[in-house]
Amino acid sequence: MEPVDKADDDGGTQFSGSAGEARAETGAPPASRPGLADVLLAVEELWPESLAEDWDAVGLVVGRPDATVERIMFAVDPNLEVIDEALDWGAQLLITHHPLLLKGAKSVAATSGKGRAVHRLIEGGCALLTVHTNGDSAVGGVSDVLADALGLTAVSPLTPATLGLPEEGIGRVGELPGIMSLGDFAEHVFRVLPSVAGGVRVAGDRQGLVRRVAVCGGAGDSLFDEVRASGADVYVTADLRHHPASEARESAVNGRPYLIDLSHFASEWLWLPAAARALGNVLRDQEFDVELVVSQTNTDPWDFILTPGLGGGGAGWT
Repeated sequence: MEPVDKADDDGGTQFSGSAGEARAETGAPPASRPGLADVLLAVEELWPESLAEDWDAVGLVVGRPDATVERIMFAVDPNLEVIDEALDWGAQLLITHHPLLLKGAKSVAATSGKGRAVHRLIEGGCALLTVHTNGDSAVGGVSDVLADALGLTAVSPLTPATLGLPEEGIGRVGELPGIMSLGDFAEHVFRVLPSVAGGVRVAGDRQGLVRRVAVCGGAGDSLFDEVRASGADVYVTADLRHHPASEARESAVNGRPYLIDLSHFASEWLWLPAAARALGNVLRDQEFDVELVVSQTNTDPWDFILTPGLGGGGAGWT
Protein backbone atom coordinates (compact mmCIF):
# COMPACT_ATOMS: atom_id res chain seq x y z
CA MET A 1 0.00 0.00 0.00
CA GLU A 2 1.55 3.26 -1.16
CA PRO A 3 0.54 6.94 -0.99
CA VAL A 4 -1.82 8.54 -3.47
CA ASP A 5 0.08 11.17 -5.41
CA LYS A 6 -0.99 11.55 -9.02
CA ALA A 7 -3.09 10.13 -11.82
CA ASP A 8 -2.04 7.68 -14.52
CA ASP A 9 -2.11 8.82 -18.13
CA ASP A 10 -5.37 6.91 -18.61
CA GLY A 11 -6.99 8.73 -15.68
CA GLY A 12 -6.74 5.91 -13.19
CA THR A 13 -5.21 6.23 -9.76
CA GLN A 14 -1.46 5.72 -9.52
CA PHE A 15 0.08 5.14 -6.12
CA SER A 16 3.55 6.63 -5.96
CA GLY A 17 5.83 8.91 -3.96
CA SER A 18 4.79 11.34 -1.24
CA ALA A 19 4.67 15.13 -1.45
CA GLY A 20 7.98 15.30 0.38
CA GLU A 21 9.65 13.10 -2.20
CA ALA A 22 8.27 15.28 -5.02
CA ARG A 23 9.72 18.39 -3.39
CA ALA A 24 13.09 16.73 -2.87
CA GLU A 25 13.38 16.13 -6.62
CA THR A 26 13.08 19.89 -7.29
CA GLY A 27 15.63 20.85 -4.67
CA ALA A 28 13.01 22.67 -2.59
CA PRO A 29 13.32 22.65 1.21
CA PRO A 30 11.70 19.60 2.83
CA ALA A 31 8.04 20.11 3.68
CA SER A 32 6.82 19.92 7.26
CA ARG A 33 4.24 17.59 8.73
CA PRO A 34 0.82 19.19 9.24
CA GLY A 35 -1.03 19.23 12.50
CA LEU A 36 -4.52 17.78 12.58
CA ALA A 37 -5.85 21.36 12.77
CA ASP A 38 -4.08 22.12 9.45
CA VAL A 39 -5.70 19.11 7.82
CA LEU A 40 -9.12 20.14 9.15
CA LEU A 41 -8.71 23.56 7.49
CA ALA A 42 -7.79 21.90 4.19
CA VAL A 43 -10.79 19.58 4.45
CA GLU A 44 -13.06 22.56 5.14
CA GLU A 45 -11.72 24.24 2.00
CA LEU A 46 -12.64 21.20 -0.10
CA TRP A 47 -15.81 19.99 1.60
CA PRO A 48 -17.30 22.79 3.76
CA GLU A 49 -19.40 21.65 6.69
CA SER A 50 -22.01 24.25 5.68
CA LEU A 51 -22.89 21.93 2.76
CA ALA A 52 -23.88 19.08 5.09
CA GLU A 53 -27.56 18.24 5.49
CA ASP A 54 -29.20 19.31 8.77
CA TRP A 55 -29.64 15.70 9.93
CA ASP A 56 -26.03 14.74 9.26
CA ALA A 57 -23.09 14.32 11.65
CA VAL A 58 -19.87 15.47 9.99
CA GLY A 59 -16.52 16.73 11.22
CA LEU A 60 -13.98 15.52 13.77
CA VAL A 61 -15.16 12.53 15.80
CA VAL A 62 -11.95 11.49 17.57
CA GLY A 63 -8.60 13.27 17.80
CA ARG A 64 -6.57 16.18 19.18
CA PRO A 65 -6.24 19.18 16.83
CA ASP A 66 -2.62 19.70 17.92
CA ALA A 67 -1.56 16.14 16.98
CA THR A 68 0.92 15.73 14.11
CA VAL A 69 -0.35 13.92 11.02
CA GLU A 70 2.00 11.95 8.76
CA ARG A 71 -0.36 9.39 7.24
CA ILE A 72 -4.03 9.71 6.23
CA MET A 73 -6.30 6.90 5.07
CA PHE A 74 -9.61 7.37 3.23
CA ALA A 75 -12.45 4.82 3.51
CA VAL A 76 -16.20 4.58 3.02
CA ASP A 77 -17.01 3.10 6.46
CA PRO A 78 -15.39 3.49 9.89
CA ASN A 79 -15.90 -0.15 10.83
CA LEU A 80 -13.52 -2.21 12.96
CA GLU A 81 -11.81 -3.89 10.02
CA VAL A 82 -11.05 -0.54 8.39
CA ILE A 83 -9.80 0.89 11.68
CA ASP A 84 -7.46 -2.08 12.10
CA GLU A 85 -6.20 -1.54 8.54
CA ALA A 86 -5.54 2.14 9.28
CA LEU A 87 -3.71 1.37 12.52
CA ASP A 88 -1.66 -1.41 10.91
CA TRP A 89 -0.53 1.07 8.25
CA GLY A 90 0.34 3.65 10.89
CA ALA A 91 -2.30 6.27 10.04
CA GLN A 92 -2.76 9.24 12.37
CA LEU A 93 -6.02 10.17 10.62
CA LEU A 94 -8.83 8.12 9.13
CA ILE A 95 -11.25 10.07 6.92
CA THR A 96 -14.47 8.21 6.22
CA HIS A 97 -17.51 9.09 4.18
CA HIS A 98 -19.99 7.52 6.58
CA PRO A 99 -20.35 8.76 10.16
CA LEU A 100 -19.54 6.51 13.09
CA LEU A 101 -22.08 8.16 15.40
CA LEU A 102 -24.85 9.37 13.07
CA LYS A 103 -27.63 8.55 15.51
CA GLY A 104 -25.69 9.56 18.59
CA ALA A 105 -24.71 7.34 21.50
CA LYS A 106 -25.24 7.33 25.26
CA SER A 107 -22.02 5.42 25.85
CA VAL A 108 -18.78 4.58 24.07
CA ALA A 109 -17.89 1.73 26.41
CA ALA A 110 -15.99 -1.03 24.64
CA THR A 111 -18.97 -3.35 25.03
CA SER A 112 -20.43 -2.32 21.67
CA GLY A 113 -19.03 -2.16 18.16
CA LYS A 114 -19.06 1.63 18.09
CA GLY A 115 -17.49 1.80 21.53
CA ARG A 116 -14.73 -0.59 20.49
CA ALA A 117 -14.14 1.55 17.41
CA VAL A 118 -13.68 4.69 19.53
CA HIS A 119 -11.35 2.87 21.92
CA ARG A 120 -9.20 1.41 19.14
CA LEU A 121 -8.83 4.80 17.49
CA ILE A 122 -7.85 6.60 20.69
CA GLU A 123 -5.55 3.84 21.91
CA GLY A 124 -3.94 3.64 18.44
CA GLY A 125 -3.40 7.40 18.21
CA CYS A 126 -5.58 7.76 15.13
CA ALA A 127 -8.10 10.56 14.65
CA LEU A 128 -11.41 10.02 12.83
CA LEU A 129 -12.99 12.61 10.55
CA THR A 130 -16.35 12.30 8.76
CA VAL A 131 -16.97 13.88 5.35
CA HIS A 132 -20.51 12.79 4.48
CA THR A 133 -23.21 14.89 2.81
CA ASN A 134 -20.77 17.80 2.55
CA GLY A 135 -18.67 15.41 0.46
CA ASP A 136 -21.77 14.52 -1.57
CA SER A 137 -22.70 18.13 -2.29
CA ALA A 138 -19.32 19.79 -2.93
CA VAL A 139 -17.76 20.27 -6.35
CA GLY A 140 -15.74 17.13 -7.04
CA GLY A 141 -17.85 15.22 -4.51
CA VAL A 142 -19.30 11.73 -4.61
CA SER A 143 -21.92 12.30 -7.31
CA ASP A 144 -19.58 14.46 -9.41
CA VAL A 145 -17.02 11.64 -9.43
CA LEU A 146 -19.72 9.08 -10.31
CA ALA A 147 -20.99 11.30 -13.13
CA ASP A 148 -17.45 11.76 -14.43
CA ALA A 149 -16.77 8.01 -14.28
CA LEU A 150 -19.86 7.42 -16.42
CA GLY A 151 -18.71 10.02 -18.94
CA LEU A 152 -21.48 12.57 -18.36
CA THR A 153 -21.15 16.14 -19.60
CA ALA A 154 -23.09 19.36 -18.95
CA VAL A 155 -23.52 18.20 -15.37
CA SER A 156 -25.63 20.10 -12.83
CA PRO A 157 -27.03 19.29 -9.35
CA LEU A 158 -30.34 17.50 -8.94
CA THR A 159 -30.97 19.50 -5.75
CA PRO A 160 -28.90 22.71 -5.58
CA ALA A 161 -27.27 23.44 -2.22
CA THR A 162 -29.01 26.08 -0.13
CA LEU A 163 -25.77 27.66 1.06
CA GLY A 164 -23.42 26.61 -1.71
CA LEU A 165 -22.38 27.50 -5.24
CA PRO A 166 -24.76 26.90 -8.16
CA GLU A 167 -22.83 23.76 -9.11
CA GLU A 168 -23.05 22.31 -5.57
CA GLY A 169 -25.85 20.16 -4.23
CA ILE A 170 -27.10 16.59 -3.84
CA GLY A 171 -27.10 14.36 -6.94
CA ARG A 172 -26.13 15.25 -10.49
CA VAL A 173 -27.75 15.08 -13.93
CA GLY A 174 -25.94 15.22 -17.25
CA GLU A 175 -25.67 13.89 -20.79
CA LEU A 176 -23.92 10.86 -22.26
CA PRO A 177 -21.74 11.57 -25.31
CA GLY A 178 -24.22 9.58 -27.41
CA ILE A 179 -27.41 7.57 -27.16
CA MET A 180 -27.05 4.09 -25.65
CA SER A 181 -29.42 1.22 -25.01
CA LEU A 182 -30.32 0.72 -21.37
CA GLY A 183 -28.66 -2.68 -21.47
CA ASP A 184 -25.38 -1.32 -22.83
CA PHE A 185 -25.42 1.58 -20.39
CA ALA A 186 -26.03 -0.79 -17.45
CA GLU A 187 -23.02 -2.84 -18.56
CA HIS A 188 -20.99 0.39 -18.70
CA VAL A 189 -22.06 1.21 -15.14
CA PHE A 190 -21.14 -2.29 -14.01
CA ARG A 191 -17.64 -2.02 -15.51
CA VAL A 192 -16.70 1.27 -13.82
CA LEU A 193 -17.74 0.20 -10.30
CA PRO A 194 -15.78 -1.86 -7.78
CA SER A 195 -16.76 -5.53 -7.82
CA VAL A 196 -19.29 -6.44 -5.11
CA ALA A 197 -21.54 -9.44 -4.57
CA GLY A 198 -24.81 -7.66 -5.36
CA GLY A 199 -23.76 -6.43 -8.79
CA VAL A 200 -26.10 -4.00 -10.57
CA ARG A 201 -29.91 -4.25 -10.76
CA VAL A 202 -31.87 -2.68 -13.61
CA ALA A 203 -35.54 -1.79 -14.07
CA GLY A 204 -36.66 -0.98 -17.61
CA ASP A 205 -36.59 -2.05 -21.24
CA ARG A 206 -33.16 -3.47 -22.04
CA GLN A 207 -33.43 -2.04 -25.58
CA GLY A 208 -34.76 1.33 -24.42
CA LEU A 209 -32.61 4.30 -25.42
CA VAL A 210 -30.98 6.61 -22.88
CA ARG A 211 -28.90 9.74 -23.04
CA ARG A 212 -29.83 12.01 -20.12
CA VAL A 213 -28.66 10.43 -16.87
CA ALA A 214 -29.30 11.33 -13.22
CA VAL A 215 -26.97 9.97 -10.55
CA CYS A 216 -26.77 10.03 -6.78
CA GLY A 217 -24.02 8.20 -4.93
CA GLY A 218 -25.41 6.43 -1.87
CA ALA A 219 -29.10 6.02 -1.09
CA GLY A 220 -31.06 8.25 -3.47
CA ASP A 221 -34.70 7.16 -3.39
CA SER A 222 -35.70 10.48 -1.78
CA LEU A 223 -34.89 12.31 -5.04
CA PHE A 224 -37.42 10.80 -7.45
CA ASP A 225 -39.33 14.07 -7.83
CA GLU A 226 -36.11 15.88 -8.75
CA VAL A 227 -35.12 13.07 -11.15
CA ARG A 228 -38.45 13.29 -12.97
CA ALA A 229 -38.22 17.09 -13.12
CA SER A 230 -34.72 16.81 -14.63
CA GLY A 231 -36.00 14.86 -17.63
CA ALA A 232 -33.54 12.03 -17.03
CA ASP A 233 -33.95 8.85 -19.07
CA VAL A 234 -32.34 6.75 -16.35
CA TYR A 235 -31.53 7.19 -12.67
CA VAL A 236 -28.39 5.59 -11.20
CA THR A 237 -28.28 5.35 -7.42
CA ALA A 238 -28.04 2.86 -4.53
CA ASP A 239 -30.24 1.17 -1.94
CA LEU A 240 -33.49 1.43 -3.90
CA ARG A 241 -36.24 0.06 -1.68
CA HIS A 242 -39.20 -1.94 -2.97
CA HIS A 243 -42.01 0.58 -2.48
CA PRO A 244 -40.24 3.75 -3.69
CA ALA A 245 -38.91 1.86 -6.72
CA SER A 246 -42.35 0.40 -7.51
CA GLU A 247 -44.00 3.80 -7.16
CA ALA A 248 -41.34 5.35 -9.39
CA ARG A 249 -42.02 2.77 -12.09
CA GLU A 250 -45.76 3.37 -11.85
CA SER A 251 -45.20 7.13 -12.18
CA ALA A 252 -42.86 6.73 -15.16
CA VAL A 253 -43.67 8.33 -18.50
CA ASN A 254 -43.01 5.96 -21.41
CA GLY A 255 -41.12 3.80 -18.91
CA ARG A 256 -38.71 6.59 -17.95
CA PRO A 257 -36.80 7.21 -15.86
CA TYR A 258 -35.40 3.70 -15.94
CA LEU A 259 -33.70 2.65 -12.71
CA ILE A 260 -30.21 1.27 -12.05
CA ASP A 261 -29.63 0.17 -8.47
CA LEU A 262 -26.06 -0.05 -7.16
CA SER A 263 -24.26 -1.19 -4.05
CA HIS A 264 -24.15 1.72 -1.61
CA PHE A 265 -20.47 1.03 -0.93
CA ALA A 266 -19.53 0.72 -4.61
CA SER A 267 -21.30 3.94 -5.60
CA GLU A 268 -19.33 5.93 -3.03
CA TRP A 269 -15.96 4.16 -3.19
CA LEU A 270 -15.18 5.83 -6.52
CA TRP A 271 -14.87 9.15 -4.69
CA LEU A 272 -12.08 8.01 -2.36
CA PRO A 273 -9.07 8.20 -4.75
CA ALA A 274 -10.24 11.56 -6.07
CA ALA A 275 -10.75 12.89 -2.53
CA ALA A 276 -7.32 11.70 -1.39
CA ARG A 277 -5.72 13.30 -4.42
CA ALA A 278 -7.57 16.60 -3.83
CA LEU A 279 -6.57 16.76 -0.17
CA GLY A 280 -2.99 15.89 -1.02
CA ASN A 281 -2.87 18.73 -3.54
CA VAL A 282 -4.16 21.28 -1.01
CA LEU A 283 -1.69 20.17 1.66
CA ARG A 284 1.17 20.12 -0.83
CA ASP A 285 0.31 23.68 -1.90
CA GLN A 286 0.66 24.63 1.76
CA GLU A 287 4.08 22.93 1.80
CA PHE A 288 2.99 20.08 4.04
CA ASP A 289 4.32 16.55 3.62
CA VAL A 290 1.79 13.79 4.23
CA GLU A 291 1.11 10.31 2.85
CA LEU A 292 -2.43 9.46 1.74
CA VAL A 293 -3.91 6.07 0.84
CA VAL A 294 -7.30 4.59 0.09
CA SER A 295 -8.47 1.68 2.21
CA GLN A 296 -8.36 -1.68 0.45
CA THR A 297 -11.13 -3.11 2.65
CA ASN A 298 -14.40 -3.93 0.90
CA THR A 299 -17.06 -2.85 3.41
CA ASP A 300 -20.03 -3.87 1.28
CA PRO A 301 -22.00 -6.02 3.77
CA TRP A 302 -22.95 -8.81 1.32
CA ASP A 303 -20.80 -11.84 0.49
CA PHE A 304 -22.77 -13.68 -2.22
CA ILE A 305 -26.19 -13.76 -3.87
CA LEU A 306 -28.44 -16.46 -5.34
CA THR A 307 -29.82 -15.83 -8.82
CA PRO A 308 -32.11 -17.93 -11.05
CA GLY A 309 -30.05 -20.78 -12.50
CA LEU A 310 -29.77 -21.54 -16.18
CA GLY A 311 -31.48 -24.60 -17.69
CA GLY A 312 -32.61 -26.43 -14.57
CA GLY A 313 -34.51 -23.61 -12.86
CA GLY A 314 -32.45 -23.91 -9.68
CA ALA A 315 -30.50 -21.21 -7.88
CA GLY A 316 -27.06 -20.20 -9.00
CA TRP A 317 -24.43 -18.63 -6.74
CA THR A 318 -22.89 -15.38 -7.88
